[in-house]
Amino acid sequence: MRAVIQRVTEASVSVDQKEISNIQSGLLILVGIEEQDTEEDIIWLSGKIARLRIFGDEKGVMNKSLLDVNGDAIVVSQFTLHASTKKGNRPSYIKAAKPDIAIPIYERFVNQLETELNKKVGTGIFGADMKVALLNDGPVTIIIDTKNRE
Repeated sequence: MRAVIQRVTEASVSVDQKEISNIQSGLLILVGIEEQDTEEDIIWLSGKIARLRIFGDEKGVMNKSLLDVNGDAIVVSQFTLHASTKKGNRPSYIKAAKPDIAIPIYERFVNQLETELNKKVGTGIFGADMKVALLNDGPVTIIIDTKNRE
């Protein structure tokens, strides 16, 4: 699994000009899924995101997690995170899992993150043409890949 995590002061997801999710302070999480992703990847990534200390403390130091600040989250599936640009100018998405594999993993990841945060997590609609709006706070953007765990 590959995730792009953005600290936001607000974010929303719309489909067909209808807003389906929105948050104020928290994280917008774009997640790409590969066929090889496992339950272990889901648990590790959701725990890492919930505890990632990227929110300011009383001194303005990034020392608090999403759990610490009781922030909200939106998770949006994004297969393009697995784009390969090695050959030519048209990206290949061969590493991205097909919907029959990706959808259950995506849903399980959302459920696990809800368990970690003990609250509902906003989502996009898998496979839909979504419009994602955000106001990045900082800006703070972190990329995590469960295959590298760096």
